Amino acid sequence: MSTTASDLAGLATLLADETRAAMCLALLDGRAWTAGELAAHAGVARSTATEHLHRLIDGGLLAEERQGRHRYVRLADASVAHLLEDLSARLRPSAAPPRGLRAATAAEALRRGRTCYDHLAGRLGVAVTDAMTAAGLIDQHRGFAVTEAGMAWLTGPAGLDPAAFAQTKRPIARGCLDWTERRPHLAGVAGARLCERFITLGWVVRIGTGRAVRVSPAGQRGLHDLLGIAAVD
Repeated sequence: MSTTASDLAGLATLLADETRAAMCLALLDGRAWTAGELAAHAGVARSTATEHLHRLIDGGLLAEERQGRHRYVRLADASVAHLLEDLSARLRPSAAPPRGLRAATAAEALRRGRTCYDHLAGRLGVAVTDAMTAAGLIDQHRGFAVTEAGMAWLTGPAGLDPAAFAQTKRPIARGCLDWTERRPHLAGVAGARLCERFITLGWVVRIGTGRAVRVSPAGQRGLHDLLGIAAVD
């Protein structure tokens, strides 16, 4: 199936509205949100949010889930998250500093560490990726691939279940261009499972309800022992 100019323009139109863009960026935290939560986040009425959500669902960017009487939406899949992150990375950094201490603190927290759908991003994500590359666990010279030693490390010292890498349509490793660091961080199955593992261990902790995360004291020790990573500033 070939893509037409009309198809591409239609996709671009979905993200050309600031309210819809704000909703999609919020959903990069990988969790499911209600229409009310997204309305509050975007600063619009719930009825307005619902109209926008219908367009995003119909356009294939979001997926709807129902649990009892509750209706949730999330990004349709990992490819949508990669699209949003890639587009964000191609924007020029804003020349205007964040307004107010709270906004500046939130922006710095996102730069330091955050989730990008289901994997780690920001300086933390890049630090993990760089450490794995330096140790020969990832090869970035041939399209971003997990090496044989890397697979043994993931299912050994890193503690990941080998079944997570079997019969999956997602790539084991994928480079995702980080929109704050302008360098790639690890995505794909390996990135997702490592993020999940670090959160389960309590090494990485969410800050509030957003995408920002921080490394706990246990995580500082664990990441140093596992990959030789010093504190992420």
